[in-house]
Amino acid sequence: MKKLTNPWEGLKEYNCFGCAPNNPTGVKMEFFEDGDDIVSLWKPRAEYQGWLNTLHGGIQAVLLDEICAWVVIRKKQTTGVTFKMETKYLKPISTLVDHITIKARLKQEKRHVLFIEAEIYNEIGEVCTQALCTYFTVPQEKAREEYYFTECETEE
Repeated sequence: MKKLTNPWEGLKEYNCFGCAPNNPTGVKMEFFEDGDDIVSLWKPRAEYQGWLNTLHGGIQAVLLDEICAWVVIRKKQTTGVTFKMETKYLKPISTLVDHITIKARLKQEKRHVLFIEAEIYNEIGEVCTQALCTYFTVPQEKAREEYYFTECETEE
């Protein structure tokens, strides 16, 4: 796996709840590329629980939506917006574990619409949550001009 660079890190206005490393309340996700998959290893924290020692479903949705966005960022080298997200919660996720694994990949592309599938795996590799996200993408030129987008690469 190769770590992805964050093209917005250091930008003054950048404060994404999902991936900004300096957002004090954010989930601070980092991303890796593993073949067709974008992967994040993430440590659940107590402040993100719903039921006792259980990761809140809304936080799970944030993790899935964010990793799907990074599929757009890395694989298509542009940005976009979530149009629809279908989520299936299959098993509870403990907040007492060292880390969980989130993975996503491009399933289908129709012009400027991307269909991205993603999963959250618990500490023993079981699929706990699944999502299918539909994204509308922005043409690369517009992403560069209006959204401060620069290419997302892997670190050496």
